[in-house]
Amino acid sequence: MNIISSYKVKIKHYNNIFNQTVSLYRQAVSFFIEVCDEEWATLSELKGNDRFNKMEALTITTKKNPTPKHTFNSRFYKMPSYLRRAAIQEALGCYSSYNSNLKNWEAKPEGKAPTLTLDRNVMPTLYKPNTFKRITRNHVEIKIYHKNDWVWLPVQLREQDIRYIERHCHYMKELSPTLTRRGKQWYLTFPFEHKTELHIEDIHSQLIVSVDLGINNNATCSALLSDGTVVARTFINLATEKDHLYKAVNRVKRAQQAGSHRIPTKWKHVNDLNTDISRKTAAAILTFALSVGADTIVFEHLSFTGKKRGSKKQRLHLWRKKEIQRIVTHRAHLNGLRISRVCAWNTSRLAYDGTGRVTRGKYLANGIEKYNYSICTFTTGKQYNCDLNATYNIGARYFIREILKSTTEMWGLPTEANVLQYGTGTTRTLSTLIKLNADLSTFSVDAA
Repeated sequence: MNIISSYKVKIKHYNNIFNQTVSLYRQAVSFFIEVCDEEWATLSELKGNDRFNKMEALTITTKKNPTPKHTFNSRFYKMPSYLRRAAIQEALGCYSSYNSNLKNWEAKPEGKAPTLTLDRNVMPTLYKPNTFKRITRNHVEIKIYHKNDWVWLPVQLREQDIRYIERHCHYMKELSPTLTRRGKQWYLTFPFEHKTELHIEDIHSQLIVSVDLGINNNATCSALLSDGTVVARTFINLATEKDHLYKAVNRVKRAQQAGSHRIPTKWKHVNDLNTDISRKTAAAILTFALSVGADTIVFEHLSFTGKKRGSKKQRLHLWRKKEIQRIVTHRAHLNGLRISRVCAWNTSRLAYDGTGRVTRGKYLANGIEKYNYSICTFTTGKQYNCDLNATYNIGARYFIREILKSTTEMWGLPTEANVLQYGTGTTRTLSTLIKLNADLSTFSVDAA
């Protein structure tokens, strides 16, 4: 599979010189979106390059097409052809998305109808060699609009960014960069393409890492085999980083109580700390998976909708569960590992040994009742870590699902064996996986 990674490189010594170029590019995108709106009855019947060529025929003046229906050249004099084509592709994508949303709303009208936005916050892609040339390792030339003309501007790139790319992306293919802005600084964002082959292993030969993302512990990981054997486990708890985060949140709270409603600097500090926690958690998960030689990383499918309530609602708002999964997915694919997800219902609520629901929070220590939300008590009186219990059930659900999907495995079961006897996705635990493996072994011996 092809994996795209992107890294931004800071442009040195320039701040406002790119404003006109970006403004003209956005005006061109708005122009082509207007053309799409008028000509969509014709364009919608075409696909791919045919749709793109039709857009050029409707707008671009050439010797063979001296009088197009919509004149682009007179409004955007001497705009580089590659930049113009990038604007056309952007406009086609924007209008196609709007048209799809409109059709969905017409089929099921809920809320306000989608509106067509002409002013798009898009940035130009600098295609080689028409608008981008590399001179040396940290010096490039890009074509910009300056003093009423399109000229080549030599720019210097930050040395530490170039060294980072050379160290981490030397084996990847560099694609055309995009001019981007963050605050008052300008960057070239370089995409890199990497081809990798994901691990293909028989389900009974796989070693997986099941991950339970949480708020108290950032993540709990267990390495499991298909027979239910737990070969390794680890807890990821960034206590120092979380302490910094909660202190920053309290500063925001105190400022708001004092009457300050706009405090972007304090919120930026909170978001930066939260981003750092997400990246460190993802890196720790992947490091553990690589250290045990895992083939697949299994997450819960976490989806929270509606208004969050309770004492931990702010922590839930700050919990970047999807960001952690996104980073792990990207890095895992770079290393050839697969990603899978299972239903999150009852993974922490059911005991992994099949004894039913657990009691979470309250437990006995030396005859004294204490409270810890990370501890659960089984119906048998056994006390166990709740997150670790969840990782066993997450891994078991993955193996059960994959085994039951395999026609070769199910062929070995007798006809009276029903898949439902192993429960549904919300009731399966590690004990269910052990029972399934025992049944498969028994039936295969009887068949022999």
